[in-house]
Amino acid sequence: MSELDLAAVRDWMAQAIPEAQGPFSVTKFSVGQSNPTYRLDGVRGSYVLRRKPPGQLLKSAHAVDREFRVQSALAGTDVPVPGMLGLCDDDSVIGSMFYVMQHIDGRSIVDPSMPDEHPQARREILDQMSATLAAIHAVDISAVGLADYGPPGHFYERQLARWSKQYRASEMEELPEMEGLIDWLGAHMPKDDGQRTLVHGDFRIDNLLYAKGGTKCLAVLDWELSTLGHPYSDLAGVIMQWQLPPGGDGRGLAGVDRQAAGLPSDAEFIADYCRRRGIDGIEGFGFYVAFAFFRMAAILQGVKKRALDGNAANPEKGLKLGAYVPRFAELGLEARDFYG
Repeated sequence: MSELDLAAVRDWMAQAIPEAQGPFSVTKFSVGQSNPTYRLDGVRGSYVLRRKPPGQLLKSAHAVDREFRVQSALAGTDVPVPGMLGLCDDDSVIGSMFYVMQHIDGRSIVDPSMPDEHPQARREILDQMSATLAAIHAVDISAVGLADYGPPGHFYERQLARWSKQYRASEMEELPEMEGLIDWLGAHMPKDDGQRTLVHGDFRIDNLLYAKGGTKCLAVLDWELSTLGHPYSDLAGVIMQWQLPPGGDGRGLAGVDRQAAGLPSDAEFIADYCRRRGIDGIEGFGFYVAFAFFRMAAILQGVKKRALDGNAANPEKGLKLGAYVPRFAELGLEARDFYG
C-alpha cells in the first residue's frame, strides 16, 4: 500500500486520539525520503502523520517507533519537539507502523546560506541551532527514561560496523572511494573518551522548524537515527553538510563568503558549541567529519536502492541523491587531513 488510507487513519484516530476529530484532508509533504510524512487537517486542528514506507525494508531502518519514544521523552526538556499523540504498531491498519503528532506552524529552512535573510537574522538562526544541539547533548538520559535507548560500548566502532553492514546490504557495485574511506576509518578509530549522550543522528538546519518571521527554533524533527552515542557525531554532521555546495541539492555553504553573510565559520561554530558544553576543544576532528561523510554516503546508497526497488517516497529524487555516493566518499577522504 503506497498511498495513505485516510478512512483507516480516521477510524484509528477516533479510538486512539479522540480529541482529533475528522473528517480529515491530507497533504503529503515533499520532504522526507525515508519515512513518508503527511499533514492531516481536521475539525479541531492540524496533525502530522509519519509512517514506515511499505515493502521490504532493511532491518532496524525507518524506526518510527523510536522517533515516537524519544520525542515523547523529550517533552518538558530544553529540546523543542512536537507533542506526540499516538503510535500505531499494527501494520494492518494502513500497511505499516505510524505515529501522529502535533503540527507545528513553523518554517523550514532548506538552504543554510539563507539568501533571503539579513546577516543578523542568519547569525541568530545558527546561534539557535548551536544552542539546540548543545541542549540535546545536555539531556539527562536517565531522568527522561532513555538510559537504555542505545547499546553500551565504543560508539564509533559500533557505528562503523553498523553502517558498513547497511552499505553492503545496499551495494550494487564496488566503489574504490568508499572502500578507501572504510579502511581509513577502521585504522584511525579514536579511543573511547567516555562521552555518551543522546544524539539526534541527522542534525541539520532543514530538520529544524523556526518561527515564521523570526529566528527562534520551535522544533527538532526526524529522530529516526537517534540513539545514545558520541555527541561529536551530530556536530560533525553539521560541519560535513556545510562543505557541500549551497542551494537545494547540496544545502551547504561551500564558496559562501560567510563573514559578509553574517554566518559563522566552521571553527566559530565548533567553538561556540564547545563553550556551551563547557569543553576546551576537540582533538582530531577530521575523523568525525570523515565518518559523517561515510555514514551519509551509506544512507544515500540505501535511498538509491529503495528507489530502484520501488519503495522510496520520491523515486526520482532517490536516484538523484544516490548518484552522490562516490562524491561523499571523496569528501570524506579529503576531510581526514583538512580538519587535523
